[in-house]
Amino acid sequence: MPEPVNIPELKSAPLVPGTLYLVATPIGNMEDITLRAIRTLRDCDLVAAEDTRHTGMLLKRLGLAKRQISMHKFNEARRSGEIIELLQGGGTVALVSDAGSPGISDPGQRVVEAVIDAGCRVETVPGACALVAALTASGLATDEFHFVGFLPVKSGQRAKR
Repeated sequence: MPEPVNIPELKSAPLVPGTLYLVATPIGNMEDITLRAIRTLRDCDLVAAEDTRHTGMLLKRLGLAKRQISMHKFNEARRSGEIIELLQGGGTVALVSDAGSPGISDPGQRVVEAVIDAGCRVETVPGACALVAALTASGLATDEFHFVGFLPVKSGQRAKR
């Protein structure tokens, strides 16, 4: 296992109490994480992760020990209530997926909607994006494109899309 990265002193505005932070995580190379994402993960009260084992490896690599809860498509509705309760109490939550941005072909949309409906704040912490990386390397025109998410596994369903 590689040594944890040496994170320089990150001086920036503190996290805003009562905010859900949507933190983009690396999409394949652990070095593709922003300093702002590291600071948010370091300073938040709770990390809500698609897979706590996967996120645990990222946090360990960053030298961070954080309280985590799992938040995936099978428990997103239940966990939304727990997250809202923490936010309404002035806490901060970082929502992460295994790779990329939460809610883009990953869990997150339902909890974001619930947090907004509850009157709490949502802020994005952008980072690496597989879609943009692939598009820019494709040689295709990038001024217009359409994103439809993951295609169905079954060929008949794929053909319908």
